[in-house]
Amino acid sequence: MPDSGGRSLRARLRAPAVMGGLLPVHRSHITADVVAGITLAAVSIPVALGYAKIAGMPVVTGLYTLLFPMAVFAVLGSSRHLVVGADSATAAILSAALAGLAVAGSPQYVRLAGLAALLAGGLLLLARLARLGFLADFLSRTVLVGFLTGVGIQVAVRQLPDMLGVTVADNATPRRLWDIARSLPQAHAADLAVSAGVIVIVLAARAVSRKIPGLLIAVIAAIIVSQEADLAGHGVAVLGPIPRGLPHLGLPALGRHDAAVLIGAAISMFVVILAQSSATSRAYAGKYEEAFSQDTDLVGLGAANVAAALSGTFVVNGSPTQTQVADSAGARSQLAQLTTSAVVLIVLLLLTGPLASLPLAALAAIVFLIAVGLIDVRGMRNIFACRRHEFTIALLTTAAVAILGVEEGIALAVAASIIDHLRHTSHPHNSVLVKSPAGHWQPAPVRPGARTEEGLAIYRFGTSLYYANAARLIDDVTALANQGSPLRWMILDGAAIGDVDYTAAAVLTRVIEHLRKQHIHFAVSSVLGPVRKQLDRYGISAALGPGAYYDTPGEALEAFHAAEKVIGEQTAQQGSAAVKNEPGQ
Repeated sequence: MPDSGGRSLRARLRAPAVMGGLLPVHRSHITADVVAGITLAAVSIPVALGYAKIAGMPVVTGLYTLLFPMAVFAVLGSSRHLVVGADSATAAILSAALAGLAVAGSPQYVRLAGLAALLAGGLLLLARLARLGFLADFLSRTVLVGFLTGVGIQVAVRQLPDMLGVTVADNATPRRLWDIARSLPQAHAADLAVSAGVIVIVLAARAVSRKIPGLLIAVIAAIIVSQEADLAGHGVAVLGPIPRGLPHLGLPALGRHDAAVLIGAAISMFVVILAQSSATSRAYAGKYEEAFSQDTDLVGLGAANVAAALSGTFVVNGSPTQTQVADSAGARSQLAQLTTSAVVLIVLLLLTGPLASLPLAALAAIVFLIAVGLIDVRGMRNIFACRRHEFTIALLTTAAVAILGVEEGIALAVAASIIDHLRHTSHPHNSVLVKSPAGHWQPAPVRPGARTEEGLAIYRFGTSLYYANAARLIDDVTALANQGSPLRWMILDGAAIGDVDYTAAAVLTRVIEHLRKQHIHFAVSSVLGPVRKQLDRYGISAALGPGAYYDTPGEALEAFHAAEKVIGEQTAQQGSAAVKNEPGQ
């Protein structure tokens, strides 16, 4: 069935791994992709300058992220929609990691940033070789919302001094806010006016239409005002000369000590890139009913970061906001991203001169607006309304990022995701299956002495069996077997069990032995093929004996009825024999 672009899933699956985001090219879409690419460039250029500021890099390196890295992913990635470039979250992690190692914006700082990008790219490629793409699903949406909100708060606060024209110490967010408040009487009126003007222009453009490139208009307006009013001569700091031409290609810093210092930050960036890029690619593949390969995207992302390292810029990531911009502008393939790279190339070769007059206050205001956009109040409110305990996790993650720092925050975010996962799987929703009046299976709570019917309990375990929830199996089986009417058969329904680890297998073996001592027949139903092989290897199948596997709970119920019938007949025969053997008969 063709998708909205006239491209079938079958055709997509036949597309080669390289250029999967470009091929096949539809002539009817070329114009739309080119226009979308120009629109994306208009939005991305000022945003990239802001991301470079967040990262502590020379602003021109923000443009470099839209050149080779974006083009490399366009060629090597599989997603037709994902926009890869500078990103606020990874830029903030980089800035936190390099603080104290080198002066922001210095050549050594740039080389270290390149090394961080190289390490992140290497981890992405290694993840592809080791088939670790599944890790993308391990950073929960809850934690990601909290993490990005914390990044937004931290980055926004860091822009306030430049917006106000004041200088404060580089402290943690709470102390920085206090220092800014104390410095308000010394705020520079011209810087404040520039910042306010940029914010007004951007918000006004958004109010009219989201398709209007408000950020680009604000940058152009700020440059014109700066030149005409000679703001630099009135004490307003400006960017200064911007290098013209292509970036210098070369290796970043490659010292073993530097790599050891930055590996933690590289892992943090790797996790964010993996989670954010995968979620974005999957969302747009679903929207347009297209297949995409997460493994191929890992190659594209890894290669894009290697390209960033070799071209003197910093780590890149799949951007949900920029992808939305391209999609809204009509992009339907990576041809749009290649067009953006071509526009940036023209800017680098011909148009960097005017950027020298851009006030730092204007750039800080742009970054401030980007950061505020990361503060997901609606998302936090929705989490609070639906899942209070998950809201607590999101709030803790936000606080950790804003107060402790980005790298510490991402470590806490990963730990919170693991804890949340363990909490869910260690307390599964187990049940006893019973028949409804209409004859359909339905779950009932596991209560002491609960029965499917007299003498039988069909017990369904709600998730995979592993070390963290194996004790729950013992507790439930004990409650079912030791209380209530006599239990003759117990069936473990494994429809929800996708894996049984070594610890759980040992527990299951003890359960079988315990029930056997109580003369309770134990069997299993709805066991998946791979799980059956695991039980064979653990020796559990041999312990169960022949005829202990049933395809469905219904088949197990029929076997129970047949066994009860046989026992009933045998009991009747024994009773008749006893009567015949009585004296006088």
